[in-house]
Amino acid sequence: MATLLAITLSYLLGSIPTGAIAGRLKGVDLRKAGSGNLGATNALRVLGPAIGIPVLLVDVAKGAAAVLLVSALPGADGLLGPSGIRLACGLAAIVGHILPVFAGFRGGKGVAAAAGVFLAMAPLATAACLALWVVLVLVTRYASVGSIAAATFLPFAVNIEAKLRGTPPSMPLLIVTAVVAGFVVVRHRPNIRRLIAGSENRFGSKKRKED
Repeated sequence: MATLLAITLSYLLGSIPTGAIAGRLKGVDLRKAGSGNLGATNALRVLGPAIGIPVLLVDVAKGAAAVLLVSALPGADGLLGPSGIRLACGLAAIVGHILPVFAGFRGGKGVAAAAGVFLAMAPLATAACLALWVVLVLVTRYASVGSIAAATFLPFAVNIEAKLRGTPPSMPLLIVTAVVAGFVVVRHRPNIRRLIAGSENRFGSKKRKED
């Protein structure tokens, strides 16, 4: 029962629609502005950095809190063990961010929440992926390119971090990072099509097509 409670609470935590709340405070419905996505990228583009950056930080914090706090509920690890419940709660928060019950199951693409989850579980690997994201976004001005590349690199970075620590890589963590990476790429299919067509929007442009 405690395990199910922790996973459910993690999903509900991830479901908090940070972008939607921030948009309402500014009188903007993000589902009808920009890309129509409730993620931090659309919030940054439509609402500006003063609102978009806090949205990003809160979305990252949701993932980290699910792993570090919710999974620590007494008895929650009874069925899955300490590592298993952390992974389960992290995944639940990511699913909540993508399919939020509080926002009609229309959320973000999971990148920010996943960053929080894996910062808590594999900090060096995630920091390397975040650095890759920053570099690629600065060079290409495509948030989607940074997100896809960082997500794809994450399983490899987790393996590298384990080797640097002199410990065998956690197979469950590797599997979960690979699954999440694949899901992030799938969620970016519209962006990939626009990149191929040369119509993907860059940061700073006037178009409103990209997330």
